Amino acid sequence: MTETRQTTGLREIEDDRPLAGHPHPRHPFHWKLYFCEMVATAVLMVCGIVSVALLTTPLTPIGRPLGPLPLVQTALCGLFFGLSGTIAAFTPFGRVSGAHLSPSISLAFSLAGRLSTLDFCGYVIAQIVGASLATLFLAELGHIWPFWGRMAQLSSYAATVPFEHITIMWPLITETLLTLFLVLMVCRLAAHPFLKWLTPWAGGLYFLICNPISAWLSGNNSNLARSFGPALFSGQWGGFWIYITGPFLGASLAVWVLRSNLLGRIDLEEARLVNFGHHGRIPSFWHPGRRRTQENGTSGEKG
Repeated sequence: MTETRQTTGLREIEDDRPLAGHPHPRHPFHWKLYFCEMVATAVLMVCGIVSVALLTTPLTPIGRPLGPLPLVQTALCGLFFGLSGTIAAFTPFGRVSGAHLSPSISLAFSLAGRLSTLDFCGYVIAQIVGASLATLFLAELGHIWPFWGRMAQLSSYAATVPFEHITIMWPLITETLLTLFLVLMVCRLAAHPFLKWLTPWAGGLYFLICNPISAWLSGNNSNLARSFGPALFSGQWGGFWIYITGPFLGASLAVWVLRSNLLGRIDLEEARLVNFGHHGRIPSFWHPGRRRTQENGTSGEKG
C-alpha cells in the first residue's frame, strides 16, 4: 500500500506541469511558484528603485553630474532597472518561478497556453504584492535612515507618470508598443534553442535603448506591478489606468503576432525565462537546475 501511494505521488509530481500549461487536476494552485515569484519581484523592485534613486537624485555623487545629461541619465535608469530583473531572475526564487516579474509576461504565457488561468492570477497577485512589499520596505528604511528617505522621496520611489502636456493617448500607445516589442523579444529568445540563455539579460539592453526615446512619454513601464508599488507610496496615480491597459493590450497583440506566424513559427517551451528543461514542472528550490524524471518505475535527477 505504501509503495502504491509513493508511486501515485511520484506520478502526480510528474503529471503536474503548471509551467507548460498542464497543471494536475488535483493541484490547481501552486503556492511555491507564487511565493517565489513574489520574492523575485520584490528583489527586482528593491534593486530597481535604489538604482533610480542613485542615478536621479542630486544627493548622490552619481546623480549630480548626470542631472545636466537627461538622456544619459534616462538610459542608465533603463539599463539598471532592467538588470535588476536579471538579478531577480538568477536568485533561487526567480529560478523556481521562472521570473516573469511582470503581469504582461505572465499574460503572454497564459494566452500562449503555457500558464493556466488560475496560475496566471496567482502570478499577477504575487507580483503586485511583491512590488508593494518591496516599496514598503524601502519606505520604512527611510524612517531609520533619513538620508535614504530623502533620496526615495526625491525619486518618488521610481514612480512612472505619463507626460502631462500631451493627450493621454500617446502614453497609452507608448506603453502598448513598448510591451508588444518587449514580449516579442522575450518570447523569441525564450523559444530559441541557442539564445534562450540571453532572455534574463535582454531587459537591460532593451530599456537602455528605449528609455531615451520614449520614457518621457509614459515612463517606459510595461509592468503593472512595477508601477503599482511606487504609486502606492508616492501617491502618483495620475493616468494609472494606462499602466493596466497599455501593457495588457501590448502583450495580447504580441501573442496574436506569434500565433499568426508573422515572424516565423515560434513555439514556447515553458512559461519561464530561466532554467529550461523541466518540461513545465516545478523545479527544486535548492537545485533549480535539476529535474526529476521517472522511468520504468524509478526516479532520479537529471541536469
